[in-house]
Amino acid sequence: MAGGLTLDVVDVPLAISRLAAETPIPEWVWRAKHFLTISRTSQELSITCDADVVPREVPSQRDYRAFRVRGTLGFGLVGLIASIVQPLAEAGISTLNISTHDTDFLLVKLEDAEHARSALERAGHHVV
Repeated sequence: MAGGLTLDVVDVPLAISRLAAETPIPEWVWRAKHFLTISRTSQELSITCDADVVPREVPSQRDYRAFRVRGTLGFGLVGLIASIVQPLAEAGISTLNISTHDTDFLLVKLEDAEHARSALERAGHHVV
C-alpha cells in the first residue's frame, strides 16, 4: 500500500474463546466495552472480546492485543491484509485477523505487540 496504513492499537487485553457450536451465546459477552466479535460455525462458537469479562473456566487464549486499521475500508480493496500480515510473518509473529463491515483488526499475542509495532513501522505503516 503506497504510503502505508495507519493502525490504532486497541489498548485492552483481549481473549479468544472457543465453545461448543451448540452453546448459547453467554451473558458475560455483553459486558465487553472495547471489543466483541462472535462467530458461529457448525464446529464451534468463537468469541473474541475484552479479556476481563471472560470467566477463568472458559477455554480461552488470553493476552492478545489488537491493531485496528484506521478508517472505513471499501470491500474492493486488494492486498490490504497482505500488506500488514506479510511483514509480521517475516518477523515470525503469528496473527489472527478479524474483519468487520468497516475495517480490519489484526490480533497478536501481548508479548509480541512491541515487536509487531516495529515490524509494521519498518514496512512503512504508521502505528498510533
